Amino acid sequence: MQIVVTGITGNMGQATLEELVKLDFIDKFKFLVLPDDKRIKKLLKKYKKFKNKFEIIYGNIAEKVKCQKLVAGCDYVINLAAVIPPHSDQHPEKAIECNEVGANALVSSIEELESQPKYIHISTVALYGNRNYKHAWGQIGDPLLVSPYDIYSATKLRGEFRVLESKIKTWVVLRQTAMLHKNMLSDNMSDGLMFHTCFNAPLEWATAHDSGVLIASILKEDREKDLSKVFWKRCFNIGGGQVNCITGYDTLNDGFKMIGGSTKDFFKPYYNATRNFHGMWFYDGNLLNELFDYQKQTTDMYWQKIAKTHKIYSAGKIVPKGLISTFAIKRLFKSKNSPAYWAKHKDEAKLIAYFGSREAYENLSKDWSKFNLLVENKDENGEFIDYQSLRQKENAKLINYYYDIDNYQNITIKDLQKVAEAHGGKLLSDSFNGDLYTKLDWLTQDGEEFTASAFTVMKAGHWYNPIYRENVWDFDRLSKKDKIFAQIWLDSHDANENNRYYFDENFNAKIEKN
Repeated sequence: MQIVVTGITGNMGQATLEELVKLDFIDKFKFLVLPDDKRIKKLLKKYKKFKNKFEIIYGNIAEKVKCQKLVAGCDYVINLAAVIPPHSDQHPEKAIECNEVGANALVSSIEELESQPKYIHISTVALYGNRNYKHAWGQIGDPLLVSPYDIYSATKLRGEFRVLESKIKTWVVLRQTAMLHKNMLSDNMSDGLMFHTCFNAPLEWATAHDSGVLIASILKEDREKDLSKVFWKRCFNIGGGQVNCITGYDTLNDGFKMIGGSTKDFFKPYYNATRNFHGMWFYDGNLLNELFDYQKQTTDMYWQKIAKTHKIYSAGKIVPKGLISTFAIKRLFKSKNSPAYWAKHKDEAKLIAYFGSREAYENLSKDWSKFNLLVENKDENGEFIDYQSLRQKENAKLINYYYDIDNYQNITIKDLQKVAEAHGGKLLSDSFNGDLYTKLDWLTQDGEEFTASAFTVMKAGHWYNPIYRENVWDFDRLSKKDKIFAQIWLDSHDANENNRYYFDENFNAKIEKN
């Protein structure tokens, strides 16, 4: 067996390779690596006994000729390649090149083959956009409302759509949740990205280790069983399980425990965004685990391992908390990715996107006793909410999908029509044979025609809008007519907001009234 893996030097890639080399039925690995990626040398040294199985192709995933060479003669292609935050924020053109153009080049190269490999596409929870306690739980089929100015999620959205509408015969899309990995602390202490995490945002974590186990298990199970009816040509959420469903505040708190502190010791309420993040708890996260039994590590286990392998963090217990706050946290106020920087440099577009307005940002409390936290059983208005009850899947509040989303096989044309109408659009095709993968014609609320399968719209949650063709986030306007979008968008946006968010040609954040 020959397999292709892109993104092998990334955090998920390295964890995946660690599991894949244990599979003795893989005869050859082909990796696509950027010529200037210095991490590959260390990786090859670590796995030197497998060097006869490794073939390195140096190039960019956006180069079609490289992709053609890469996929030829292979049985599986596993696309882990992605430019993620904060790098995508710093270099948006690279995010477009990898996540969008690269995905297209890879998919096109597979489509051209007479004997196609099976394709595993890693997508992201970021497609769902911002969530709060009102709809903390979600699943495949929920609307995809990528957060304004998150070029990572926008490009991953377009890349995923290309996969779903491709001519690849055997594929699967896996939306990865927030991932805990060995470089997490160092990666997040170099940029203002940490201030994007809303304290009350629902976050489900999975470890890189478990994600690697999952990929290896897919290959093993697919070799031994027929997964065509339960796995291939579907979308799944990669989660960590209900035990790993926490909030942004919890996440920071768990990290600070290693140095004998808490979130309140090092942060103030006004440091972090109050909306425009991405994350949710997966109502259907059990489905993938039932197939491959990969959820092994909890967030507590992860932090215990980090503390054990990085003894230096325990030294933080003897350092005054004020010093740590000043030299580790506040220094990042100067980052172009931080709210403090936006406020100082009058970036009103981002202040509105992440806080609602400059006034809302400036009025955020500096005192934790006056800030409402879910973990302290308070909703955004200070009213009682049972946080532990909220975290229980059986209490999940799901949206109205305008059809029976659990009825997987017997979707009717009336179902399609109802969903299109709920989006403010229309199903243009006048017949439907029941095949979820048959291409259909649709009309958006803006009068634009697009083609997509029933699966893409109904089961994967895609509905065409400006973000599919340009870097324009127009959900304030769209949600006024789109009943499906409105259920999520209006959880954190006022119905009277009427902003159109966009990037100019130089990727400067811009905003205008609709």
